[in-house]
Amino acid sequence: MKIDLTVNGKRASLDAEPRLLLVHALRDELGLTGTHVGCDTSSCGACTVLLDGVSVKSCTVFAVQAHGHDVTTIEGIGNAAELHPMQEAFWSSHGLQCGYCTTGMIVSAVDLLKRNPDPSDDEIRAGLEGNLCRCTGYENIVKSVRVAAKAMREHAPLHSVRDLMPIHPPAETPPPSGEGILTPALEEAMT
Repeated sequence: MKIDLTVNGKRASLDAEPRLLLVHALRDELGLTGTHVGCDTSSCGACTVLLDGVSVKSCTVFAVQAHGHDVTTIEGIGNAAELHPMQEAFWSSHGLQCGYCTTGMIVSAVDLLKRNPDPSDDEIRAGLEGNLCRCTGYENIVKSVRVAAKAMREHAPLHSVRDLMPIHPPAETPPPSGEGILTPALEEAMT
């Protein structure tokens, strides 16, 4: 079946088998691999996307159900040149560890802040209830959402990855591989 949808602001058309899940259409057909397949049972939230602006677990939606709708994945939330405040907050407030759940957490948190721009910690926890993280104790995730909420309310300027982690060229050109490792005394002893 041919379906048409808008993904991250761009029109997309694809042939989808009626039982193809949206998560697989996004990853396998459209190459948007930021949406992760975690549990395939709707328990973990790693596959969360926005469907017409509302967070859904894309492993519970058939691709054909998205026909005519708008889908936003993590790739549509922000990018390296212009991070969304939520992405920056997860970075700066250490809201991630392995990163597997992070894309779903960020998408869910963006939806939460759209509905409630100044949530309490309990409201943040309730809003992210369907997203599991096996690495953290959730404290830095809650902190990240709080930091992002403040930045969004204050209309803080957007940053790039380069702003947060500038790359500086080395002060001098490093020697060719292996040179300078041995001291002159060791080199002399080896000859």
